[in-house]
Amino acid sequence: RTLNMMSALKNPYRHHIRHLLNSKSLYRSLSSASANINGSSLQDGGDSNPHYPHMFTPLDLGPDIGSLPNRVIMGSMHTGLEGHSIPKLMLPLLNAEDDHTDLTEMACYFAERAKGGVALMVTGGVSPNRQGWVGPFAGKLSTETECDRHKVVTEMVHSIQIPSYGANATETARICLQILHTGRYAYHPFAVSASSTKSPISPFQAKELSTSDVKATIRDFVNCAVLAKEAGYDGVEIMGSEGYLINQFLVSKTNQRNDEYGGDSFANRMRLAVEIVTETRKACGLDFIIIFRLSMLDLVKDGSSWEEVKALAQALENAGVTIINTGIGWHEARI
Repeated sequence: RTLNMMSALKNPYRHHIRHLLNSKSLYRSLSSASANINGSSLQDGGDSNPHYPHMFTPLDLGPDIGSLPNRVIMGSMHTGLEGHSIPKLMLPLLNAEDDHTDLTEMACYFAERAKGGVALMVTGGVSPNRQGWVGPFAGKLSTETECDRHKVVTEMVHSIQIPSYGANATETARICLQILHTGRYAYHPFAVSASSTKSPISPFQAKELSTSDVKATIRDFVNCAVLAKEAGYDGVEIMGSEGYLINQFLVSKTNQRNDEYGGDSFANRMRLAVEIVTETRKACGLDFIIIFRLSMLDLVKDGSSWEEVKALAQALENAGVTIINTGIGWHEARI
């Protein structure tokens, strides 16, 4: 099981979320909410889980974004519903019968979760470019055509109203798109990373990104976020954990560069993460949720130290993130 701590930061955009959600207690709280959703106890604020007394209270994300009706957040999971990016002319060759442009199943999946009262949901990972694909022709968002496919998801989710417990009001359900660049974890021969290394869980040697390639990748992240906003998403989650591309830049294990994005200086190694957030905030404005998935504990040799984790979190706060979502362990970790 993965334990995620959702932490909204103290900056001009937001406030703190201080509650680590234990899966069993969360289940009991949600069950209690479902049982009482048509009654008066939760509406009056009188019934709450003693371990998490603030779970069903609104969460203020700042004046430009507004409040979530509760503090239940559904983290990103690979569902296989994110579509793929196979060109239409190739579909007959692959005997593909499904409509790769239709994300209705994904829309229905998240709408059902919203009906259960989840205030904010995060999609499975979608790549900002071809190099970042999870596998060949995996889900990608880099064009207007791909943007249009996602509108059915956001429209269906936004049709759901979530009760705001303790107040006789409702809020629209919200959803963020996770931007995932796999780096050297890519299952295709176009894999790239901070340095030319090979992951023990992937058959392909990653190519080192040049300095100009790094800057182009930053632009691709920002473009993906802009298109996500155009598609109706309330924000994005930037995947910087679990050993994916941004995480690969952060640690000396996979970053042996000698330019402004590498070396012995952690300020250089975290530059990619900070610049992605900074440029995304500039491009998407103050009314857009930016979640950063931060690796709290890498569980690999030469991973980030605790001091480096804290330094990155503070830098991301200054760059304008709304929420920090913490992950634990690279996918290649032995434990």
